[in-house]
This record gives sequence, structure tokens and C-alpha cells, in this order.
Amino acid sequence: MMWFGGSIPAAIAAAKQRSSVFVVFVSGEDEQSTEMAARWEDEKVTEAASDGFVAIKIDTKSEACLQFSQIYPVVCVPSSFFIGDNGIPLEVIAGSISVEELVTRIRKVKQMHTVKGQPLENGSQSSAPCPSSQSDGAPENTQSRAAEFCDSPEPVASETMRPSASNEGATSDQTSQEATNFSDEQVSEAQPVNDLALKVERITKKLEERREEKRKEEEQKEIKKEIERRKTGKEMLEYKRRQEEELTKRMLEERNREKAEDKAARERIRQQIAMDRAERAARFAKSKEEAEAAKAAALQASRAEIEARKEASQKERSAIARIQFRLPDGSSFTNQFPSEARLEEARQFAAQTVGNAYGSFSLATMFPRREFTKEDYGKTLLELELAPSASVVLLPAGRPATSVVQASGGDLWKFLGTILYPLLAVWRFISNFLFTSPPPSQSAVRSAHQPDHPSPSASSSIEQSRQAVRKRVLEKRGEDFKKEGKIYRLRTQDDGEDENNTWNGNSTQQM
Repeated sequence: MMWFGGSIPAAIAAAKQRSSVFVVFVSGEDEQSTEMAARWEDEKVTEAASDGFVAIKIDTKSEACLQFSQIYPVVCVPSSFFIGDNGIPLEVIAGSISVEELVTRIRKVKQMHTVKGQPLENGSQSSAPCPSSQSDGAPENTQSRAAEFCDSPEPVASETMRPSASNEGATSDQTSQEATNFSDEQVSEAQPVNDLALKVERITKKLEERREEKRKEEEQKEIKKEIERRKTGKEMLEYKRRQEEELTKRMLEERNREKAEDKAARERIRQQIAMDRAERAARFAKSKEEAEAAKAAALQASRAEIEARKEASQKERSAIARIQFRLPDGSSFTNQFPSEARLEEARQFAAQTVGNAYGSFSLATMFPRREFTKEDYGKTLLELELAPSASVVLLPAGRPATSVVQASGGDLWKFLGTILYPLLAVWRFISNFLFTSPPPSQSAVRSAHQPDHPSPSASSSIEQSRQAVRKRVLEKRGEDFKKEGKIYRLRTQDDGEDENNTWNGNSTQQM
């Protein structure tokens, strides 16, 4: 089958130009459409439709099919439309048919189209027997009436060819039959002239009756056609309305489906975000707990280490007692003892260091004010609270009462001595460093303490021992005191370490 390659308007123009039948084949994707398309491609069908046909093939989903269905309703798929010159369908084939039936339909449509194109020729042929019947010996007046009567069916025949193409063939056949019958009657009635007028009148009445019947039939046909046209229009409008409703319904369903999918996607995203937040919060809480636990453990470990260091330092400091022995002349010397050592050992060390310079002496502390007794000499330095460091004053046994605050008789002097003795001790300590010569009152005091030894040998020996003690004290003074300009200060155990420390700019030390 030779299908037209252009659009529907171009195919219609080509069909009108060629005076051909316009064939429209509407096909889909179903099995019947495939079978009907194969029937159209058959050789017999191609040969039958090779002349006088302009065929076009359209798909049901195309825009051309939608436009075509607005004019010619497509009831089923596949469908084949045979449309004449005036736009009226000559034949409509619904569904799939056999090749033989399709060829028969094509020939029938071709015959209908041919008959429609020759209506006037049939009318002229139906009026042809009238002159031949007039030549059979009828008078001239009879011939003239017959001629008038025979010429009258020509417009009738032309009027009967105006209906639709589906009724034109039947109308032309009926007109030809009437003309033939009229000719037979005219030949058989070749009688005398007096009977001819009656016969012509009777035939005229019959023709008038037949014309009236045909007119009524045509009116009925026109009414039926109008009813069919209106019905077809309503059906087409109803079909279009259903199509629009279905399209609207599909669009609404598609929109609702898209909304549901979007809503589900947003819900999934929100759930995923919530899960991610919860997971991050759990991880953060876990890491925070771990960090806090590690920090607490580190803090506890540092505190334990600090406590251990303090305890070790306290224990180390408590293990050694650093005792400073201060002499009545203002000088002093220092020695370290185990904290578990007895006070008697410290007294013996002081006696060995001082010798017989002060004779028998006792030990006492200024702060708090306390003079140790014989019972205290048996106690340890830790028990007497002399560890880790303490300052002990040597009190000679023969000292006058005025020089010992403890021996004073009155409470007033005891109170004044408690207040003024630290000032006197500080003044005596400073004067010893400022003046290199020993105080002149030492010999007087010593002589006052020893009135019972007036011999020169004893005095010389005492003086020699005093000088030896002073010499040893002066030798140790460089170790016990540290001079910074004109200021002397006592050395401590940490002096060596302080000198090696490096001071930073933020008042801290870097060891």
C-alpha cells in the first residue's frame, strides 16, 4: 500500500485535486492493528487501491489522530475511513477484516464514488426512449405532448441526485426504471388519439404522485440525516468530554502520586536527619563522658601525685631536723640531726662545739618560749617539735638573773621581757655583724660569772678557749650566713637550689 507521506491537510488537498477517495487508517499498538496493517500491505489490496485513492496512516496517540477524531469519531481501533469529495464517509471499517473482504469493500467504495460523479448522464439516458416512442405513427399534437411529458423527468432526475452518496445509486436506478416503465406504457398505449389524452393525464398524475412520494422520502431522509448528525455530534462531544475527564483524572492521580512520593521522600529525609542528629548527640555525649572521665582520672592522678610529693617532701623534711644553736654573744652555728635523735645528742654536739667557753648550759627556744629540762633531753626532736627546723638558744648556768627572763621574779618583768627580748635579740644580732670586735661586756660578764677563779692561769686558759671558739665560729660564719651587700642573712637548705633557678617573666621559676 502506498501511504501518503505528508500531513492530513496535504492528503485532503491531494485527494480533491485528483478527485480520489481519501482513506484514513487509524492504528494502535494492539494485535488487531498489526493484523489490519498487514492486510493493507497485501498485494491484492495494493492493486485494488492503486488508482483513485489517497491513503494516510495515523497513530492513536498522535496529535493528528486527536484532530481527526474531533471531526470523525474513532469508535474503535483499528478503523479505516473512506471519505468522498464532499467530506461524507462512504465506508467505515471497524476492527480487522480479511483480505478478500477488504478488497470487496474497496471495489464497492470505488463504484459508489464513480456513480456519484455521473448523475446527469443517467438522467439523460432515462429520458432517451421518449422520442423513439413518438415516431410510431402518433399525431403531431400527441408527439408534442409526449415530448413535453418526456422532457419533464429531466429536472426530476437531477433533483433526485442531490442526496448523499449512499442513496444516489438507488435513486438513479429508480428513475431509470420509471422512465423505462413510462416508455413501455407509451408504446403499449399507441391507440387512437382520443384515448391518448386520457392516458397522458393518467401518467402525469402517476408521475406527480411519485414525485411527491420521492419528495417526502427525501424530507424523511434529510430529517434522519439531521438526527444522525446531531446524534453523532452529541456522541462526539460526549466522547471528547469523557476524554477530558479521563485526562483530568489521570493528571490528578499523577499529581497526587507525585505529592505522596514527595511527602514520603521528605519524611524519609526528616527521619534520616533525626537519626543523624541522635547519632551525633550520642557520639558527642560519649566523647564528652570519655573526656570528662579522662580529665577526672588525670586530675585525680595529679592530685594523688601532688599529695604523694607533699607527703614525700614532708616525710623527707621530717626525717631531718636542722637545729640552729645561738650563743649568748650573738653568734650561731647550725647542724642537722635525725628527727628521731634525742635532744641530749644535740646538747652534746653543742657542748663539743662550744667547749668550756660557757661552762654548763641549758637549751631553750624563744618562739614558743620554752626552756628544756632534764626530762626533755630524753625525748626525740620530733616529739619536741624541733623538726624539720628550729632555733635553740644556749643559756649558761651561771648567768645573772637579769639576763634570763625566765628567772625574773615579777610578772611585770616577765611580761616586759617577753615583749622586749626579741628586739634585744635582733639588735644584738645586727650589732655582731656591723662591728667586728667582740662586745667589751663579754669579759666582764664572764668575770662576773666566775668570781671564784681569780688565778691568772685559769683566766688565760679561759681566754684561749674563748678565742678558739670564736675562731671556729668565724670560720663557720661564711657557711651559716650569706652576705648580700651590707646585709647578712641565714643560709637555708634550699639556698643552693635557689641560686640555680631561672626566673621567667611571669614570676615563675624554671628549674
